[in-house]
Amino acid sequence: MAKKTVKDLDLKDKKVLVRVDFNVPLKDGVITNDNRIVAALPTIKYIIEQGGKAILFSHLGRVKTEEDKAGKSLKPVADRLGELLGKPVTFVPETRGKVLEDAINNLKDGDVLVFENTRFEDIDGKKESGNDPELGKYWASLGDVFVNDAFGTAHRAHASNVGIASNLPSAAGFLMEKEIKFIGDAVDTPKRPFIAILGGAKVSDKIGVIENLISKADKILIGGGMTYTFYAAKGIAIGNSLVEADKVELAKSLVEKAGDKLVLPIDSITAKEFSNDVPTEIHEGAVPDGQMGLDIGPASIELFTKELAGAKTVVWNGPMGVFEMSNFAKGTIGVCEAIANLKDATTVIGGGDSAAAAIQLGFADKFTHISTGGGASLEYLEGKTLPGVESISDK
Repeated sequence: MAKKTVKDLDLKDKKVLVRVDFNVPLKDGVITNDNRIVAALPTIKYIIEQGGKAILFSHLGRVKTEEDKAGKSLKPVADRLGELLGKPVTFVPETRGKVLEDAINNLKDGDVLVFENTRFEDIDGKKESGNDPELGKYWASLGDVFVNDAFGTAHRAHASNVGIASNLPSAAGFLMEKEIKFIGDAVDTPKRPFIAILGGAKVSDKIGVIENLISKADKILIGGGMTYTFYAAKGIAIGNSLVEADKVELAKSLVEKAGDKLVLPIDSITAKEFSNDVPTEIHEGAVPDGQMGLDIGPASIELFTKELAGAKTVVWNGPMGVFEMSNFAKGTIGVCEAIANLKDATTVIGGGDSAAAAIQLGFADKFTHISTGGGASLEYLEGKTLPGVESISDK
């Protein structure tokens, strides 16, 4: 990797600032999914094992007003991190000031401190999310070196990533390194055949990805709600299915550009309403009036499984249907199984709903890598430069 990693830094006796992605779901102050905390453990453990003082910070949710602060404190995260590490973690409910500075200066080698939600700085003007130079410089002054392990925010230039990195020697944490390696390698130097599977509701979310992958992938399999915008582009009836009318012409140009690389579903599971409680039908090709396509059908699962056979690199982003409803989850399950059963293949899920689906359906261990960043992984798949990655020091 061209960027420095945490292993390139001398950490002993150092105050190590670490941008983590602790943007976890909370309900009534209780964490409902701690995957992101668990994902950060290897970097944190390495820093403290090397005799560094780990100073961790993250955003949590959107914070624009004083009222937004309620339920957005990182205190429950610090408590859970302490449980996972099996050692005390100091929590400081401040984002700047003497209390925070004293707590950091009192740390001993191997200690861990978490300070408050970086987005609390957005209440009085967008200091964090607007990459305020004064804030980035101030946070940088709290440490000796900076480790960025938050791939989930790498597509945003914030004070807590780009701002600090422009003032301190910086490196990627293990999670960031893994994300750059797997997503970057999959797209730039894939073992072939390289198959991309793109789902989700909107073509507009995936235009950049499709355009970037046309020249790189051997096949692009399309599923989810965006299927019907492509159907409309090919003159196939879509009934009441979701369609982005203003993107039909664009879909048409993508179909022409991709040729037989672009593989569309050949049947759909349909219903009269967006509901799990109404009868479903299977329709090959056209969707009849009064029906809406809500999942790919069994023939499409079979087709996609055949297309995937023998693949050596697979990148998947977006579910095949409304997988939250059991009647429309079979397409996503089928594709998940087909990828999970591949032999000797590098299989990468690009975050977001497809990652949630794979974890929920129990397939997480069957994939080479599940990205922790939905928006960041999408932009990476588009071939965009991510400011959070770009700002890390080169080797």
